[in-house]
Amino acid sequence: MDSFSVNSVNGFYNFLTRGIDDLERVFLSNNLMSTQFLQRAVSLLRSFHSQLLVLVQKLHLPVGEKWLDEYMDESSKLWDVCHVLKDGISAMENYYSAGLEMTSSLDSNRRFSSQLSRQIVRAISRCRREAVGVEAENRGLIETRIGPLSLKFGEGVSVESKLNAFSGFRGVIYAMRNVSSFLLTILLQGFVYCYSSADFSINEYDGCALFGSSFMISTARLQQRVVSEMVQLSVGSGILLYEFRKSRVAIDELRAELEMNRESETAIRERIQALNNYFSVLRDGSENVIAQLDDFFDEIVEGRAKLSDFCSHS
Repeated sequence: MDSFSVNSVNGFYNFLTRGIDDLERVFLSNNLMSTQFLQRAVSLLRSFHSQLLVLVQKLHLPVGEKWLDEYMDESSKLWDVCHVLKDGISAMENYYSAGLEMTSSLDSNRRFSSQLSRQIVRAISRCRREAVGVEAENRGLIETRIGPLSLKFGEGVSVESKLNAFSGFRGVIYAMRNVSSFLLTILLQGFVYCYSSADFSINEYDGCALFGSSFMISTARLQQRVVSEMVQLSVGSGILLYEFRKSRVAIDELRAELEMNRESETAIRERIQALNNYFSVLRDGSENVIAQLDDFFDEIVEGRAKLSDFCSHS
């Protein structure tokens, strides 16, 4: 999608629709809140923003009008929320680092002894403390820094005449605001913290009755799929990232088996190898998303400067 360039307002709406439909396909082929799905959501957010900037320069918008203020407000919100997202992801580093240290200790010991078993149990306790700590820290991020911001899909719809303002650019901002809110909510619940599936309920909206309705329908459909799977799997509060949840379950199971001493050394090593895979995906996925976010921050700064310069020289 990155090689595509929009030439009109309708083209932008179609671009949003294709992007969300593509994300839905990724969702259907992966586990709920998998690293791969969330990485794609970040990439999509960046693509939407870059295409919005392309569109601005093709609409011949009036200089000094409110459209620039509306873009600046929206990009400012993107900046703030993405910094919370980055902080939440960074907070997981101690957890997966402790996990990788634990799994590597077994790889470096060919002989499985009772001493090594006790060492692993202690390492498990450290991992569990780190997991509890990161969820508490991230819950605080949501309460103090996301709470004041509005991230509601379908919010702030104006009548069609107002959405047509500035050659349709106000409608584009409305579209970007809603789709961005949806993607950011997914990312925050996956990487930072989620209270319950009820926090991700679909709001009623009138946008589907207006032009560009296909992107709203696609977004609402994907949102319903996410909520339905969260309910079906009885996902509770906390960090919903698939590899994070699975690693915590695997850690508890490993500790129970070590304490009861029921499994063979081979079975224990297989459990630890599975844990190592989860922690490795966590590390690699976290580093990938943080790198994407850092690039996105640069793109936001460049975009704001480009549009300001565009207005001053028009």
